[in-house]
Amino acid sequence: MDNPTRKIELRLGTRTSLLALQQANWVKKRVEDLNPEVTVKLVHIKTTGDKLDFPLFKIGGKGLFVKEIEEALARKEVDLAIHSAKDLPAVIPDGLDLIAFPEREDPRDALVSRDEKRFGEIREGGKVGTGSLRRQAQLLNLRPDLEIVPLRGNLDTRLRKLTALDLDAVILASAGLHRMGWEDRISELFDPETMVPAIGQGALAIETREEDERVRKVVEPLNHLATQISVLAERAFLQRLGGGCQVPVAGYARIESGKLILTGLVAGVDGRKVVRGKEEGPLEKNKELGERLAGDLLQRGAGEILEEVYKKA
Repeated sequence: MDNPTRKIELRLGTRTSLLALQQANWVKKRVEDLNPEVTVKLVHIKTTGDKLDFPLFKIGGKGLFVKEIEEALARKEVDLAIHSAKDLPAVIPDGLDLIAFPEREDPRDALVSRDEKRFGEIREGGKVGTGSLRRQAQLLNLRPDLEIVPLRGNLDTRLRKLTALDLDAVILASAGLHRMGWEDRISELFDPETMVPAIGQGALAIETREEDERVRKVVEPLNHLATQISVLAERAFLQRLGGGCQVPVAGYARIESGKLILTGLVAGVDGRKVVRGKEEGPLEKNKELGERLAGDLLQRGAGEILEEVYKKA
């Protein structure tokens, strides 16, 4: 910074759930550790997604956990924002920019069950809770006998509902459980090729205004290049499909032997129709890879599936 003795305060916009605050405090500590002249103040913002008491896909689910935070950024009420990357819509507002993706946590979906049963051990007709159409579609594709129970609420609320609603299991993001120190609740982790994760699952995204070079210089050291390459490939896949964060679209990119491998899936909510595919290529072609995979899936029937989902939403 220009004057290292001058203390600078940055306002970080965050949701108020336990997990969101855990993530925000992690970013605050990292920024302050790397920049002794900077103090980060958390600004709590309640989003539309936090206020709703019914499944998000009923009203489209696009950006419901980020809209108010992005509006605060645009109005200069906060200087930067922290999001779970999976909550971001495919396109962010003009004037804003995603400037850093810290190293990704475990992207897999986790089964939390009664009596620590594995997925294959859940009784026929068992009740499994999830608030995600993506998870619902893939669960029913694997086990059409299951009864899917819609869940709302933050991570801790959904864990409590396992008992409160007498469910056999709930499906949650492994990353959130790890960040909260609750990984001992995990009964089984799904292979990401079997249960393809949400776009950006396990990754954090830090956002600010495009023109704010001061914030960019402070935050960019938190960026993890492999995570950024992977998440941007997944987001390009989502954008080409025109999907929001609550439609049954899944995508997961990983780097292996210097190549980027992207798996993508579009499924009907009942799990009967599933179109999946895989592309691989050089790291610098990550966005093109995402667009190419989406185009392939659209040619093979993904568009009709998505149209059907939107009609029923």
